[in-house]
Amino acid sequence: MTASPPPPVVVRARRVFDGAAFAPAAVVIEGGRIAAVLPEDADVDAAEVRIPDDAVLLPGLVDSHVHVNEPGRTEWEGFGSATRAAAAGGVTTIVDMPLNSLPPTTTAEALAVKRAAAEASAHVDVGFWGGAVPENLGALAPLHEAGVYGFKCFLAPSGVDEFGHLDRAQLRRAMREITDLGSRLIVHAEDPELLGAGGALGRGYDAFLASRPAASEASAIEAVIAAAREFGGRAHILHLSDARSLPAIRAARSGGVDLTVETCPHYLTIVAEDIPDGASEFKCCPPIREASNRDLLWEGIVDGTIDAIVSDHSPSTVDLKRAGDGDFGLAWGGISGLQVGLSAVWTEARDRGIPLETILPLFTTGPAAVAGLDAVGRIAVGAPAHLAVFAPDDVVRVDARELRHRNPISAYDGRVLTGRVRRTWLRGRVVFEIGADAGAAEAVGVPGGRLLARSGTLVAVGEDAS
Repeated sequence: MTASPPPPVVVRARRVFDGAAFAPAAVVIEGGRIAAVLPEDADVDAAEVRIPDDAVLLPGLVDSHVHVNEPGRTEWEGFGSATRAAAAGGVTTIVDMPLNSLPPTTTAEALAVKRAAAEASAHVDVGFWGGAVPENLGALAPLHEAGVYGFKCFLAPSGVDEFGHLDRAQLRRAMREITDLGSRLIVHAEDPELLGAGGALGRGYDAFLASRPAASEASAIEAVIAAAREFGGRAHILHLSDARSLPAIRAARSGGVDLTVETCPHYLTIVAEDIPDGASEFKCCPPIREASNRDLLWEGIVDGTIDAIVSDHSPSTVDLKRAGDGDFGLAWGGISGLQVGLSAVWTEARDRGIPLETILPLFTTGPAAVAGLDAVGRIAVGAPAHLAVFAPDDVVRVDARELRHRNPISAYDGRVLTGRVRRTWLRGRVVFEIGADAGAAEAVGVPGGRLLARSGTLVAVGEDAS
């Protein structure tokens, strides 16, 4: 059972993020929720926590794109390890993808299996996406009614046989059905007709990049836009890497299409030109592209076209990531970055002269809105007391062996980042803090995350999840 909330606390800081800017404030926490947001020097009868002036107080981050893989491929990642990594990165809410677990989350029964796997070990709150695959089209209602936040599909092979991709006709069927349910379709947008053949490509990154051209993303995104326009549906483009698709997204929105788009820290901070031969920890689909493309993605961040920055945390075992001795065609694709996303993006933003408050909504209210989570990602009266202390000037060298996800491999290994999460609260209870000795990272307490349902009702881990 979830522990009872701690006694009232007031957290005082010179810089509290209010959703748009920083201001001094005293945040009062009672019963696991934010009871008041007062002037910094307000008199409050509660235990005091003072945030140092070199740090800022943020709402807990939201990551709406996480592959936990448990059950079935728990050796890749599990709810315990993934949510510990989330807490260490200031993330207090994740939404789990419907693959690469076994079974995939494509039926209500499979969702129940996934929830059972999560309920004993989640250190942060967890919601769930459902999957739209050829086999379950026409039968998505039970999964919707069971509480998923929407339905994910692939337009190209997913990499696992049990989660098939949709062709263009099936995409239209899925969009119509999901629109009728009042839900949303989230899409891995690559056109298989424009992808290279599978198999060995060698240790050089250029051949892999050429095998997944930007034209494939652009073609698939146009198909999603057309389907959303035809049926009046809500669509979301996952992990955008092709910045040259941003004009089509802007035009669709201006024409009334209900469309959102996310990108990921690795697309904003790493470039193809810097990826060494055999460094298959950088392989992901769609791929990390050139520096000129990254600059255009940042334009989409600044002008508001991109709605969210999420990890697409897609881990596997080291053996799978190193398959083929670093052959980019044979290695498993996926970036393990759940813990370091904010630090990585802030490092790049700072170098570009972009303020912290510009990127923060894309880590908080942006992904919350993508998933339809209304109560999280903000510091406001009545919201859950999910908070994070972030020190924007702290300098940290990433060591993959010290990251809290399951397997010690990451594209961020060895990178020097500016900015670090020092403490994370979940409903007013500390779930992560930096230790006093040599800056060691320490998780605090037993798992206390909750399972989330689409209705917005929080369901405590270990309690009835219906």
